[in-house]
Amino acid sequence: MAVTESDVENIAHLARLKITEEEKEKFVSQVNQILEYVEKLNEINTDEVEPLSHTLNLKNVFREDIVKDSLPQKEALKNAPAKTDKFFRVPKVVTK
Repeated sequence: MAVTESDVENIAHLARLKITEEEKEKFVSQVNQILEYVEKLNEINTDEVEPLSHTLNLKNVFREDIVKDSLPQKEALKNAPAKTDKFFRVPKVVTK
């Protein structure tokens, strides 16, 4: 299945891209090279290969949750550059 210039024009139109004639020729060539590579992958015998969700047999490893006391408020605010009695003071970032 080869891609033509009209295919590239249609894709560019759908993507709302303006491409030059030179780019069009370049993209036709590049997309056809990609499709040739994918066709080579179709030649590989995968009958005895299990489907994978990931290439490596990895899983997320999380630590166990351990309940600990939180920092006392004064300790948490001790090194804050700007604070009030109970809170961190930060610059206003929301405007109307």
